[in-house]
Amino acid sequence: MNRPVAQAHLSQLAELLCWMDETPERRSLAPEARTPEGLWWEVLAGEDEKAWVWLEAGRVQGYGALVPFWDGAALEGPIIRGGNGKALLEHLIRKARQEGYPTLYAFPEASNHQARALLEQMGFSAEHTTYFYAIGRTDLAYPVPVGYKIERAEPCDPKVYRDLYSRVEDGWSLRLHWTDEELRQHFIGSEVELFMAYADTTGEPVGLAELELDDTQAEIAYIGVVPQARGKGLGRALLGAAAEWAFANPQIETLQVRAHDHEKAAQALYKRLGFQQTSAVVTYALELY
Repeated sequence: MNRPVAQAHLSQLAELLCWMDETPERRSLAPEARTPEGLWWEVLAGEDEKAWVWLEAGRVQGYGALVPFWDGAALEGPIIRGGNGKALLEHLIRKARQEGYPTLYAFPEASNHQARALLEQMGFSAEHTTYFYAIGRTDLAYPVPVGYKIERAEPCDPKVYRDLYSRVEDGWSLRLHWTDEELRQHFIGSEVELFMAYADTTGEPVGLAELELDDTQAEIAYIGVVPQARGKGLGRALLGAAAEWAFANPQIETLQVRAHDHEKAAQALYKRLGFQQTSAVVTYALELY
C-alpha cells in the first residue's frame, strides 16, 4: 500500500536506497541522503517535496516523490524492490495531476529496464539520454584560441549570464527562468565557479563553463559556446580552465562532465582525453494535461 513518508519509515528507506545503489540496473533519481537523519532533512523537512513509500507486509519496498522541476515536477524513483510498482507510479501520477503540474519528468539509469518499462507502460516518452564521464587528477590544460580570453567571473552578472546562456542555443532553458537574485545566490560561495570566454576585440562574452565542487568530486555542470565561436577549440579551453581550478584543490580527486546523446563531438572529446563513462541517464516526460 502507498503511504506518505513518515519518520518511522526513514531507517528502512535508507536501506532501500542503499540497495538501489548496489547496481546501475536499479538506479533512478533519488534523495542524496543515506541515513535516517539525512533523509529527515531532505524528505520530511523539504518544503515542496511530497514523498511516498510502498509497503509490503509492513516493510518499505518502494519509494517515489514529486519535486518541482522546470515547468512541472521531477519524479524521484520509482524505486521498487518488491510489490506493485505500477500502483505506486499510478499514485504518483495522480498526485502530480492533483498538484496541477503540467508535465512529470523521470530520470532512470539507462540500464534500469524495470523502471523504464514501467514508465513507458504508463505513457512516459523518452526525450534524450545524458552520458556522464569522470577522470582522475590530470592535466587538461589547453591554450586559449587567438582572439579570445577566459576569465573567472566573480561576481556573476545576471544580465550578462542570462544573455549568453540564451545565445548558446543548446536547448537548456532552466536558468532562463531564474531571477537575478537566484542567479547571484547560485554563484555565491566556494561550491560553484563560473568561467567565461570573451572576444578580445569587442569584449563580448562568447562561452561559459560552470564548475561545481563537492567534497572530493568536481563537476562541470554546464559548458557552452555561442555558434559563431565554435570550431576553434574554445570549449576545450574552457574545459581546461575549469579543470585546472578544480584540481588546484588537493581534496578534489575526480572531475565529472556530461553530454547529451546528440552531442557526439563532446562525447568523442571526453573519451579521447581519458574520461571514462560512469553513467547514462534517460530523461522521460509525461504530459499530464
